[in-house]
Amino acid sequence: MFDIKWIRDNPAEFDAGMAKRGLEAQSEKLIALDTDRRDLLTQAQDVQAERNKLSKEIGIAKREGRDASDIMEQVSQSKSKQAELEDLAKAKDSELELALMSLPNIPADDVPEGESEDDNVEVRKWGEIPNLGFEPKEHFDIGERLGQMDFETAAKISGSRFVILSGALARMERALAAYMLDLHTMKHGYTEVNPPALVKDPALYGTGQLPKFSEDLFRTEEGFWMIPTAEVPLTNMVNGDILAEESLPRRYTAMTWCFRSEAGSAGKDTRGMIRQHQFTKVEMVSIVTPEESDAELERMTGCAEAVLQGLKLPYRVITLCTGDMGFTARRTFDIEVWLPGQDQYREISSCSTTGDFQARRMKTRYRKEGEKKPVHVHTLNGSGLAVGRCLVAVLENYQQEDGSVIVPEVLRPYMGGLEVIEPNK
Repeated sequence: MFDIKWIRDNPAEFDAGMAKRGLEAQSEKLIALDTDRRDLLTQAQDVQAERNKLSKEIGIAKREGRDASDIMEQVSQSKSKQAELEDLAKAKDSELELALMSLPNIPADDVPEGESEDDNVEVRKWGEIPNLGFEPKEHFDIGERLGQMDFETAAKISGSRFVILSGALARMERALAAYMLDLHTMKHGYTEVNPPALVKDPALYGTGQLPKFSEDLFRTEEGFWMIPTAEVPLTNMVNGDILAEESLPRRYTAMTWCFRSEAGSAGKDTRGMIRQHQFTKVEMVSIVTPEESDAELERMTGCAEAVLQGLKLPYRVITLCTGDMGFTARRTFDIEVWLPGQDQYREISSCSTTGDFQARRMKTRYRKEGEKKPVHVHTLNGSGLAVGRCLVAVLENYQQEDGSVIVPEVLRPYMGGLEVIEPNK
């Protein structure tokens, strides 16, 4: 969300930022709404000032024994007029707020411009693409041959885009999440949180999923929303707060189920675990000062990379272009892991800084030492990692020709020492 005063003072810069997002100029419309709102408030104040004068005349008339009924009628009409003007101002204010909340964040100046993922820029690669010595299979073929990945039964229970894991694969998913949490809490300085998976409207407005992306979410009949990512509850832990500077940075991590309707994804990744309605993800969230924001994004991305390095999974890091970034992002690094079965890199983590975009929506600020006026914090979020996709990557990179799967060394302590997953007999 944006400060309308900043837009009034910098309309050309604001419109240039919207243009990078592929949107037409917005400042004129927004400034007009704000001007109308302020004019209505000024008129309401003028009416009140005039009524104050009339009220004094009533007192004078009564003291002098004159009839004050006409003046009293004017005062009554004045109250109605003021209320009408204030209601109109509130309507303009709501219209302005909705318009501001529906606009995406402005990309950082050095984010590459582009229209789609084809214009993203590779930053670095890590690891060697494995030569398996045989035709690699995709994860769903591997899992079904193991007898521990069941899409058919899941569809019978819940419909498409669900899976049932069992046996060693169920344990491996749990092991991956535990490994990630241990790494982030013990080595990377994050505080583990177990947050609610159901949230109310303000939480999703705060992090930017509402009002624009309601169709991507699941909503209960009681009015709760099922979280699409732990970013929502973790970031909203500071909603409305004024934080002490010495309490920053704050770093949180959580493993949760995530729920997404996958609206608009018909025909994409219809087989397998890449794109599901319910999935497990370990999320990282940071609350920092503006001065720390860029360095924190590099740090967070490195924390996500460390998970893949520990698992010895090859990956690359890319900078998303302006046309491929998420709604709230100011800058985003995606991490894509190599999948031999698909013979391509696929996204497994997205790490973003939102600047003060979410903080303004949440009204979250901090007070600098020695200064009276608080300023907005910066917020960052990143996958550390998507657990299901990490399981996919392990299966495809550690598969063997006989259908078994080697367990990565770092996961063996979490799996009772198991070294190889064999097909069910």
